[in-house]
Amino acid sequence: MAVLRAWPPFPPQPLSRPSHSQSKRRPTCRGVAATVTPGPAPSTRSRTGGVHVHGGRAKKGLLGARGRPREERVPCLPATEAGVGAAGVAREEDEDDEYLAREAGWGVRRMGRVGEEMRRVAQVQAQAFHVPVALFNDFFFNFFKAEVLSALIYRVRNSPPDRYDCLVAEEAEAADQLSKAPYERIVGVVDCTVQDEDDILKQLQGVDEYLYVSGIAVLPSFRRRKVGTALLKACEALGLKWRYRFMVLRAYEDDDGARGLYAKAGYRVVSRDPEWVTWVERRRRVVMIKDLLVHDNQIEQQ
Repeated sequence: MAVLRAWPPFPPQPLSRPSHSQSKRRPTCRGVAATVTPGPAPSTRSRTGGVHVHGGRAKKGLLGARGRPREERVPCLPATEAGVGAAGVAREEDEDDEYLAREAGWGVRRMGRVGEEMRRVAQVQAQAFHVPVALFNDFFFNFFKAEVLSALIYRVRNSPPDRYDCLVAEEAEAADQLSKAPYERIVGVVDCTVQDEDDILKQLQGVDEYLYVSGIAVLPSFRRRKVGTALLKACEALGLKWRYRFMVLRAYEDDDGARGLYAKAGYRVVSRDPEWVTWVERRRRVVMIKDLLVHDNQIEQQ
């Protein structure tokens, strides 16, 4: 199976507009050469009969990607000890560390908001998405990893806990894992972000938001061992927990390994990039969605 890359280096997805209760927009983070994007600001949501209804969407304004003056953008937080520490205390864990999903001995849980785990996540994603260069590769890798960490800090500090989460996979049952610190056990990572991009919503029915899966990364020595399958199952568990019906991800059209994994997990292709993207030496991508049918059953029972 090819390297899992539902988070390829392409321009960031548009972010949703904040609710009217917010006094100002959140700034966009340009991140890692447009590969790492902050989670969207929360959109307006209402409650009906105790059931979350994701709706009430105001007219959209897209941060950074469209319409926003360049001079209004602010840089990400620095990937320093103070920055990582501040992000760690900004979002304290309100749940225990039970696994969202288990598969083939792997357990997937929410990332701890502590500096060591965040650095480990940045390390895993940087190894997956860094493109080696002939000269000064170590320097550019470390620079890339620092920007990945900076973007992660931004998302953690600026996203509500039910709008963005980073999930991590670890070996759940091995005895030798007991001697390691929790962050040392992380072998896979995935980001889950609530989004409402118009082009994707056209492919969905009856919803105005969805859960977007990106940044799937697995350490090289742990690939082809169902870590990716465990991460996808955990994303679905999170989607059901947050009451979203559709899961959405992107994959390269020519990446048969990754597309095969997603298809096996229940995702189907609904759209493709236009042909012209290949003229500018970019790989064509497909949008894949999965309908969490259990979602409707859970709401009807409440």
